[in-house]
Amino acid sequence: MSHSPLTVGVGAALVDLLLEEKDVFLQDLGAEKGGMTLVESALIEKALQQTSSEIKMVPGGSACNTLVGIGNLGGRARMIGRVGQDTLADHFRSGLKAAKVEDGLLVSSDSETGRVLSVVTPDAQRTMFTYLGASSGISPADLRDSDFEGAALVHLEGYLLFNRPVVDRVLELARKHHVRIALDMGSFQVVQICRELIDELFAKRLIDILLANEDEAKAYTGLGDSDSLEVFADKVDIAVVKIGKDGALVARGSERFDVDAHLVEAIDTTGAGDLWASGFLYGLNHGLSLENSANLGCKVGSEVVQVMGAVIPGAGWDRVHAYRSTL
Repeated sequence: MSHSPLTVGVGAALVDLLLEEKDVFLQDLGAEKGGMTLVESALIEKALQQTSSEIKMVPGGSACNTLVGIGNLGGRARMIGRVGQDTLADHFRSGLKAAKVEDGLLVSSDSETGRVLSVVTPDAQRTMFTYLGASSGISPADLRDSDFEGAALVHLEGYLLFNRPVVDRVLELARKHHVRIALDMGSFQVVQICRELIDELFAKRLIDILLANEDEAKAYTGLGDSDSLEVFADKVDIAVVKIGKDGALVARGSERFDVDAHLVEAIDTTGAGDLWASGFLYGLNHGLSLENSANLGCKVGSEVVQVMGAVIPGAGWDRVHAYRSTL
């Protein structure tokens, strides 16, 4: 077994269904571009029937994407979540296995495996329609004391905030084992709906590392990127505001870094923030400086936006590893 620091991720085990479509496709579905909407499986099936584009299927879910990235970087990662007993579950597990992510804590359910329809428009923006399925059944009973033993970091996806009992159990076990908590805000809708819980977590200083993109930051603070960073820096030990092609802003104590992105031709932003988190959290766990951890995050993020979906091909990981060796 690897002695690499362990990151435990808790979140929705989902399979991404990726489509390339024009803006009018989203308009017909009545969706707000760039957001995430919880739907029934029937809407996803309807959309799949209406599209003429090729459907690409990859393992997904925010926490899963980040863990797969950490695994491909050579780190040790463990996924906690729920899947069904169907072919989508098999596909999800095979995706984790390929990245050497521990999947033994995935609980099987009688419900269908959850899925996300991710519609990518010509400007590389993605709009998500999520059917949670089995993933929504995750409960405090699925989280065991031993799951967190020896962990260096617990990574929570923002969407988990809709399941307060599970969040409370994760925080309880993390505190018991003195494990740092990283929270990715997930989407601006999560911030808007779960604002009261986020405020509570901040007030109790239960979050150590906060990851937000510019839309999520603005949804919480109502301010610009730099001012939002200062708000977050007062509430957590390490704060990040990801600003897409402009890179990221990072704060810890009195340290401030404005890290440039690696500019590439983006074709799909699916998983960009999740894979940015992979590089950043891996760096923090493996002795990189705060600034270089953010630089690694930017490099990993730049690779995933060059492909459809959140799965970086081998050549991309080769470039990431070569870059990491220079840090």
